[in-house]
Amino acid sequence: MNAALFKVIGSQVLVHATMAGVRLAAPLLALKQGYSAPAVGVLLALFALTQVFLALPAGRFADRHGLRRPFFIGMLMASIGCAAAMLLPTFPVLCFAALCTGGGSGIVVITVQRHVGRAAHDPSQLKKVFSWLAIGPAFANFVGPFFTGLMIDHATFGDSPLSGYRVAFGLLALSPIVAWFWIRKTEETPRAPAPAPVSGQRAWDLLNDPAFRTVLIVNWVQSASWDVHTFVLPLLGHERGMSASVIGTLLGMFAVAAAAIRLLMPLVADRLREGAVIAIAMAATACIFVVYPFMESPLTMGVCSVLLGFSLGSVQPMVMSMLHQITPQHRQGEALGLRLMVINASSVAMPMLFGAAGGVIGISALFWTVGAGVCCGVRAAWRMGTPEHIEPEKKVAQLPPP
Repeated sequence: MNAALFKVIGSQVLVHATMAGVRLAAPLLALKQGYSAPAVGVLLALFALTQVFLALPAGRFADRHGLRRPFFIGMLMASIGCAAAMLLPTFPVLCFAALCTGGGSGIVVITVQRHVGRAAHDPSQLKKVFSWLAIGPAFANFVGPFFTGLMIDHATFGDSPLSGYRVAFGLLALSPIVAWFWIRKTEETPRAPAPAPVSGQRAWDLLNDPAFRTVLIVNWVQSASWDVHTFVLPLLGHERGMSASVIGTLLGMFAVAAAAIRLLMPLVADRLREGAVIAIAMAATACIFVVYPFMESPLTMGVCSVLLGFSLGSVQPMVMSMLHQITPQHRQGEALGLRLMVINASSVAMPMLFGAAGGVIGISALFWTVGAGVCCGVRAAWRMGTPEHIEPEKKVAQLPPP
């Protein structure tokens, strides 16, 4: 990994860590101020909600302007949201901070993914750089909450019970600014020549391409599997009388495994075919979901959690590599925005669906149902990357609107 790529990934970590820190501090502060669990749930949903609406415009903007300008807008949004929460830590302002930091982080993610993909020169490089890039959010999800928690507990002053929160929000507001100064001189990738615009062309026209649809569906299935594990594991652990620390450890083992597999993938990227990796990961996920409800002890559930982290953690770098291979260069930001919009919309809706389904069919049946759905996509995933799956002459850029 060269120095330029390290700077770009590091800058994304700083902005994502800001969002992750606010995602810890804002709910804690809302609960401290006496707000209910449903109110906190709404607050948490706002982090993903902004990205649903901003993802496509952000992708188009990145296609037109490259890295620095959209990155500046994203970091400014995140910094303003944190600064507002520092100055006026009330529930409405915390909601504003959630919208700003979630939206700003989403803009930065799309911009960085597009830049890194455009900087790679072949499929092997794509797999390597996206494996490195996928490590960033996992690291940020640890660093942001960890240091935010330390500030809340220990950076107190005076008699104000909110002083630790104010310090935490203030430092989080500085993190995106540091990220901007780190990458403000990064060289832009050459702008892709765009053909004459097709009348009535929309982002949804990308879905006319079967290869793009397959990649998007596979990514959605992977994301839904991730969400169901994160949502259902605490319920399953609680049902079996496990303590909060044990359940947290199981979730932590899952996250560490997902990050570890992404550390290993750049070392063997030359030997990997995207479709094969995704298909094997999906088959493994389906098998783990089948046996997971039968695991009674923390040890056996921990083994399942680690194996699931390995399988699901390996999918995103392969999906991102495929996405850049099948999408015209001048529409890659738009495609990334569409992908992020679908994933975040799923993250908002799926927990409610899982909760309703779990109450009707039971937690074990929910695992098995999702596992069966994942298994249905294995064949389509295996074909990804084969010659019949990628046909340059049928790129979505040339497709007329429906």
